[in-house]
Amino acid sequence: MKKSRTGVAVLFIGFLIVAFVALIMTLSMLSNEKEETGTWSSILEGGNKIGIVTIEGTIMSSDDILKQLRKYRKKSSIKAVLLRVNSPGGSVAPAQEIYREIARLREKKPVVVSMETVAASAAYYISSNADAIVCSQGTITGSIGVIMILPEIHQIIQRVGADVNIIKAGKYKDIGSITRPLTEEERGILNGFAAEIHEQFISDVARGRKGKIEEQKLREIADGRFFTGEKAKEWGLVDDIGNFYDAVKVAAKLGKIKTEPELVYPKKKWDNLLDVFMESAASAVVKVVERTRALQAPTIQ
Repeated sequence: MKKSRTGVAVLFIGFLIVAFVALIMTLSMLSNEKEETGTWSSILEGGNKIGIVTIEGTIMSSDDILKQLRKYRKKSSIKAVLLRVNSPGGSVAPAQEIYREIARLREKKPVVVSMETVAASAAYYISSNADAIVCSQGTITGSIGVIMILPEIHQIIQRVGADVNIIKAGKYKDIGSITRPLTEEERGILNGFAAEIHEQFISDVARGRKGKIEEQKLREIADGRFFTGEKAKEWGLVDDIGNFYDAVKVAAKLGKIKTEPELVYPKKKWDNLLDVFMESAASAVVKVVERTRALQAPTIQ
């Protein structure tokens, strides 16, 4: 009987711990939502902050970056935003979405880009809409162009004696299929598509870099070639040569921050109240489990 009561007590404690963790998670999410609105926290916080957004690797999605840009736009304590870019490029649509959100952000506060190793193609597309771009002399940037790679394996299929059946509704539905070569008509369609995207790229860069590079000059170098940071500065694709902290200085100046700026990085998923209690809660759960196992184990009297 005594052992049974102890087991019930241990399970009840375990339930309380789980409920406590759930409560903390709920408070954590509510805390994050309040940060998004930037009401009370913005009033209490100082106004010397620079929000940091990292864009790294191939750009295939814009969701996380858009959320962070919107969050910084709403927080009055963030006086400037700095994008740390290290990307070879990526998909067109995500880059255009980020470009558009940067335009909205610039209506309220300055945006500065700090380029690391590479910021080319779609990464330069995004960067071009900032108030200022800072990079190192050896940074690889530019590459204003569009590429579509369509492999053909129809000859390999023929050699192995395999057949591929394509059922379609729409003359061009299988355009770019790897099972057959392109027709001249299809090649013309795809060339026109690439040219249209290329024109969007050039127009947006010209808009973002207005007053820093003439459009005609931009078109001369918008042929897909890439540049060192030093050469990019000569062409007017970037503004200054420097490292991350040089870019911080530029952002602080544009944001009219008089004191030493505080750099604000995106919070991790549970980088809040939950982090404070999680370790102790997890430890308590482990102890409950160990105690339960001990009660269930055979004993010698």
